[in-house]
Amino acid sequence: MAPMEVSVEAGNGRESDWLDDDGRPRRSGTVWTASAHIITAVIGSGVLSLAWAIAQLGWVAGPAIMLLFALVIYYTSTLLAECYRSGDPETGKRNYTYMDAVRSYLPGTKVKLCGVIQYANLVGVAIGYTIAASISMRAIGRADCFHYHDVRGRSGKDECKSSSNPYMIVFGVVQILFSQIPDFDQIWWLSIVAAVMSFTYSTIGLGLGIAQTVANGGIQGSLTGLSVGPGVTSMQKVWRSLQAFGNIAFAYSYSIILIEIQTR
Repeated sequence: MAPMEVSVEAGNGRESDWLDDDGRPRRSGTVWTASAHIITAVIGSGVLSLAWAIAQLGWVAGPAIMLLFALVIYYTSTLLAECYRSGDPETGKRNYTYMDAVRSYLPGTKVKLCGVIQYANLVGVAIGYTIAASISMRAIGRADCFHYHDVRGRSGKDECKSSSNPYMIVFGVVQILFSQIPDFDQIWWLSIVAAVMSFTYSTIGLGLGIAQTVANGGIQGSLTGLSVGPGVTSMQKVWRSLQAFGNIAFAYSYSIILIEIQTR
């Protein structure tokens, strides 16, 4: 074999060490980084509204709807995992996005329909996170305001009224700025920090719930949820139930990024 051929083959061998089976740079994801991504997605900010949702729906419908969405998202996640490769599960073509997976198994019109549904879902989830962030920031501001007036012996009920709109605008501006960072999704420590934050606020919420249960002397709520009566009309009952249903659905929205996690 000529020296030039040996050199070329050696160079190709070294290059293949840095490439995956699809010709892209070798993936560096591990079980730990994938777990961090999944934890961040599963324990999203949607869990913060689950207590309120259960209070509206009651101890019968609330857990039942949570179980329903858990089964739906389990089926969806399993289906997406199976669709990551087309054909052979080990050596088949990789599908890097949800739409790639759809194109591999469905014809044209159905691809467009799934695309519309996917983008509608993404818009809904983005709106949900924006609302959750603004409500959380507003709650922190109101708590600080009430504490300020309480120290001075005033109620602060009127002074602490505020709107969520400014917080929505701030959150949107911050999101736009962050989206300009190149390869933002490649920052390896970002999901670790996000996973820690997810555990942190979930633990705080659990602790506050236990503390409130102890203070009340037992578990509160009813089997049927919010009752129609003084201060609550039938229409308010319907709208709050629908909002609770939406909050539970929002808490189970993590399957939209599963294929992207597998791609890493």
